[in-house]
Amino acid sequence: MSFINTVREKVTKAIEWLNEVPDAPAGYPADVFPDGRQRQAAVTTERALSLSTLYSGIQIHATAACQLSISVERDGEIIPTPQLVLQPDVDDTRSAFIEYTVVSLYIDGNAFWRIIRNAEGRVVNLVPLNPNEVTVYVEYDANNVETIKYGWRGLTLTRRDIKHLQLLRVPGLRRGLGPIQAAQIEVRGALDARDYGALWLSDSSIPDGVLSTDQELAPGDAAKYKNVWYGRNPDGTAPTATDSKSKVRERLRVLGKGLTYSPLLLKPSDVQFLESQQYSTIQMARLIGAPASLMLVAVEGSSETYSNVEQEWIGYARFRLMKPLREIEEALTSLLPGKQTARFKIDALLRSDTKTRYEAHAMSLDPQKGWALLDEVRQLEGLPALTTEQRAELDARRVTKTPAPTPENANA
Repeated sequence: MSFINTVREKVTKAIEWLNEVPDAPAGYPADVFPDGRQRQAAVTTERALSLSTLYSGIQIHATAACQLSISVERDGEIIPTPQLVLQPDVDDTRSAFIEYTVVSLYIDGNAFWRIIRNAEGRVVNLVPLNPNEVTVYVEYDANNVETIKYGWRGLTLTRRDIKHLQLLRVPGLRRGLGPIQAAQIEVRGALDARDYGALWLSDSSIPDGVLSTDQELAPGDAAKYKNVWYGRNPDGTAPTATDSKSKVRERLRVLGKGLTYSPLLLKPSDVQFLESQQYSTIQMARLIGAPASLMLVAVEGSSETYSNVEQEWIGYARFRLMKPLREIEEALTSLLPGKQTARFKIDALLRSDTKTRYEAHAMSLDPQKGWALLDEVRQLEGLPALTTEQRAELDARRVTKTPAPTPENANA
């Protein structure tokens, strides 16, 4: 048991050693720990967004959210949309306001709205803030009751002045946790793989070939043969003026000492590290929660059909995009007067194709087993109720003549 306890103790210390991130003390470089370990700098938002997959995934979320309309209900009934919901920021469009909020949630894990009130205390404007400019801290009174406050551009604000939205709430953290902050290692790995592939052909430290021999070389021979191979003198100096002005380019190389030349030839797919990029794309799509089909990437072992893609989009709307949408809905609801409730209309994201949708409408309107009215179906399709003239014309078209009796059905 003593051996097992010793192993357990060493593993525990190793984990603690890997997890601890101490501040660099005075006299040590900021990127090096006192014990010599390399300190990895955090991946900034700008650098993370330089990944095309991460940028595309966040753009998909923002585009899907900003095209949705918002309705306001009171006691289950839809009421005229208040101006605060129609245009939360008087200096910008509602689509831009929602886009700024969704992007802030995904790149920082937090979104902040500056609340502007009139003399009566009613909210008249919401200004989205840069989350990097807002700090969150807690103050305690004499009874140890905490009060959350926000610092922004030298001002101290309270919850009455700022609405704080969070993508993921973690116990013990006052700020929300975003995907870039939570998966620093994965994001840095994707960046390193991309940069390594991009710099492979232009990096002077990577040889374009290898001169090899099975004979023993005297000291200095390797440098001499390398210089001659590249058209320099054996001592590394440039050729004579006469040679340098020659119009005939020397393409012939003469080898001795058993030297052979082996070029480093890579396929284009190997040079660009396509498999690594494919894996990074899937990894970033999983991290950001964007559908693989919209990211134009296929997951190995899965077969994509129209039905699969449709179900994927429905799952995306319900379990991925719904989180930032619910944050916005509840934040707006808390700022509306009375019992008004704000709701995104996500039917546009959940709607099936036209044929499937019309077949479902036909079932709901069936005279024997149907459960819906014609005007209710028209409302689902965004159409107004039928007028009296339209109803009469529709009834006239539906009138069918009784088929004339035949011997077959007469006997029946």
